Amino acid sequence: MDFLGEGTAMAKATYKEAGVDLQLYRQAMGRLPRLLARTYTPRVIPLEGGFAGLFQLEFPRKLFARRYKNPVLVSCTDGVGTKLKVAVAAGRHDTVGIDLVAMSVNDAICCGAEPLFFLDYIAMPKDNPPLLEQLVEGISAGCVEADCALLGGETAIMPDLYAAGDYDLAGFCVGVVEKKRLIDGRTIQPDDLVIGVASSGLHSNGYSLARKIVFDIAGLKVSDRIEELDQTVGEALLTPTRIYVRAVRNILTYYRVKNIINGIAHITGGGLFENLERILPEGVRVVINRDSWPVPPVFAWLQRLGEVDREEMERVFNMGVGLVLVVAPFYAESIRRQLKRDGLASWLIGRVRRGERGVAWEKSA
Repeated sequence: MDFLGEGTAMAKATYKEAGVDLQLYRQAMGRLPRLLARTYTPRVIPLEGGFAGLFQLEFPRKLFARRYKNPVLVSCTDGVGTKLKVAVAAGRHDTVGIDLVAMSVNDAICCGAEPLFFLDYIAMPKDNPPLLEQLVEGISAGCVEADCALLGGETAIMPDLYAAGDYDLAGFCVGVVEKKRLIDGRTIQPDDLVIGVASSGLHSNGYSLARKIVFDIAGLKVSDRIEELDQTVGEALLTPTRIYVRAVRNILTYYRVKNIINGIAHITGGGLFENLERILPEGVRVVINRDSWPVPPVFAWLQRLGEVDREEMERVFNMGVGLVLVVAPFYAESIRRQLKRDGLASWLIGRVRRGERGVAWEKSA
């Protein structure tokens, strides 16, 4: 049987007509090498046109050699969540890439690891070189801030899976730490002090609730100005997640003996209680003073707009504390001074006590 016989009239199906323009895709890819290159450290091995990125664990220069004896690789992955919907509504896409990097590298440093390299995955309904460049611009900026290499990534064009204007981001980080310097919370003990380190705002968590409050309940638009915050709605909701890598690495480099930094928690979805409890060993309890740090105005604004219970706010958002360090009491103020030198506000927000494993508010006198 002649399926394509002479004289048969058939439409010619093409990849472009199906929604994927390979020429535009190549154009988009041509915008990215400079954004990757600005993040490269001497440990990146160039492999132009390769199918994977190459990274050597040791520095090739003796001056910077790490001389690992028992290295442990640490891996993290995350996305940005529905904060992307705010970026789409605002037409601004150069900050959510910072969020993407932050959500993984901040997790890696909780183990005391040095983030080594980062990979991204970007999915969109059609090729859009300017949009892709904005997204990778933010990812690249986040990697520079975290001192890790943007080693590569994947851009997937899926016209039937994503609606026009939408896209999704995922990221993957690999770090390394000497096994004897691994921080896993096991050495947390009674009388340790809890340091809260300032967040930059909402970070990348709780946006399903935040969007419902702002856009559905209050009926605001991204361009509306919030007098009490001196920002537009878009500016307030698109403030990037703070990256804590350099500050924590500086502290860990300064204190090279054990039992000083006993635990680190990244405060993401689930709030302070849920994330801090994850690192506690059995037999200890953390008691937090609710009034020991100033809650940023953006949270009060959201709570008022949505008439949200305080307990719900504290369960969903970081409430101004983006990272927690559990430290030996003698070194607490010295660590806070180092955080201040790195531009980070911090507060003594609690103490470790003997008791049933968990986190609780300090009872009022």
